[in-house]
Amino acid sequence: MNLLLDTHVLLWWLDADPTLSEKAKSTIADGKNLVFVSAAVIWEIRIKQALGKLDMPSNFRKVLEREAFEMLAITVEHSHAVGDLPAHHRDPFDRMLIAQATVERLTLVTRDIIIKKYKIPIINA
Repeated sequence: MNLLLDTHVLLWWLDADPTLSEKAKSTIADGKNLVFVSAAVIWEIRIKQALGKLDMPSNFRKVLEREAFEMLAITVEHSHAVGDLPAHHRDPFDRMLIAQATVERLTLVTRDIIIKKYKIPIINA
């Protein structure tokens, strides 16, 4: 299975936060699955960090490398797909994740109830 992590899921995973569901934990940890982190997630984290809303370690990039997650760049195709989405969600980062999951045929790991309105495979975080 190919997974795409929502921002809160990545943060919960890195913090070993017990909020993350057992299903999400076991699926992310399963070495048979490819786990992707979108550039949009990194962008959102860095914005929140710059605004003082999120404290991240200075070696954040190394932490991601150690987890061996696949980085998913934002492509023109992803950007166009955002415009084709129904307007259920207004958050631009989440809309990009939905578009990427659609285009790349990824299962999105999230707890966001609004995202569940879209026709993409989801694992509840």
